[in-house]
Amino acid sequence: MRILDRYVLKNFLAPFCYCFFGFIAIWLIVDLSQNGGDFIEAKASPARVFYYYMTQVPGVIVICLPVAMLLSLLYSLSHMSRCNEIISMLCAGKSLYRIFVPLIALGLVMTGVLAVFNYKLSPQAGAVREEMKDEIKFGTKADKGLTNHLFRNREDRRLWFLSRLDRETQKASGVEIIQQNELGVVTEKWYALSAYYVPSTKTWVLLQARHVSVDESGNQISTDSSPLLEIKGWHETPWKIASSTMNAEFLGVSELGDYLRYNSEFPQTRLAPYLTHWHYRWALPWVCFVVIFIAGPMGVVIGRRGILGGVGISIGLFAGLIFSSSLFLALGKGDRIPGWLAAWGPLLFFLIVGLYLFWIRATGRELPKLRLPGF
Repeated sequence: MRILDRYVLKNFLAPFCYCFFGFIAIWLIVDLSQNGGDFIEAKASPARVFYYYMTQVPGVIVICLPVAMLLSLLYSLSHMSRCNEIISMLCAGKSLYRIFVPLIALGLVMTGVLAVFNYKLSPQAGAVREEMKDEIKFGTKADKGLTNHLFRNREDRRLWFLSRLDRETQKASGVEIIQQNELGVVTEKWYALSAYYVPSTKTWVLLQARHVSVDESGNQISTDSSPLLEIKGWHETPWKIASSTMNAEFLGVSELGDYLRYNSEFPQTRLAPYLTHWHYRWALPWVCFVVIFIAGPMGVVIGRRGILGGVGISIGLFAGLIFSSSLFLALGKGDRIPGWLAAWGPLLFFLIVGLYLFWIRATGRELPKLRLPGF
């Protein structure tokens, strides 16, 4: 790494650390002011409270990291511009492209860091937030089981009703299963006091089970009772049965992939939120890379004029990126546009805008001015 690269990174990393850790500290103070009294009243142990905040940090990092990069770039580059350091680098024969090499490389590194947190940890933070709060405040462990759950396997034409399903132990109680034929006519029924799934053999074991066969008119043909009935070949798993209640916003990449694979027979409208969020998990980290080209050209100003204007434009572009991403994400979840477009569309658009602004600044041209008609 050359002296120029180290100097540019040094000027960026100092304000970045202040911004990043400052945002996390502000979030921690605000959250403690809201929930600290409840934690003290519940006599929660420091270790338990610490664990709660550690689970929430990945979600905060995903939000704070791009903003910290934006503000740090604007501050460091505008400071170097005011001190005529950018002009000195250009006069020494270094192009703006060369000056930005360490910043672009850092943007790629930050994209990788954000991808690690956004793969699973950040979505899980939102899923467990309220559960852990209740657990700390009331001292009771959150019940992760499902009660009175109805699930329909459209591909195999089976309807499941479970009085209770525990996703961790993969056990169910009060099980009723109805099998239909191609015409939607019921052909078989299974009743069981309890049941559990064996993943290694992909077998459902029904305890205290009763199997009933019926004809097309609904008349009972035969019935068999057994204390233990094993059924192989069914595609349903406890995870798949419970997935119909899962919120796409709180699922990681692998869980979203499992949902789309196991529930591929679902209508496109129902799969749209999960497909959109799957693409969004991969697209969101690239905000760090796009920010380099949104903030960089606006932070570099030759002379003392136009610095505040460039900062305002850069913040406005970033706000437009956040707004358009939220809008496209909502359209994607509603199956109004394809999931990949909802996730990647705003990023690609603002990346092109940023590259255009960077090219203008690197070639010494004036930025285009927007004027209202009649002025």
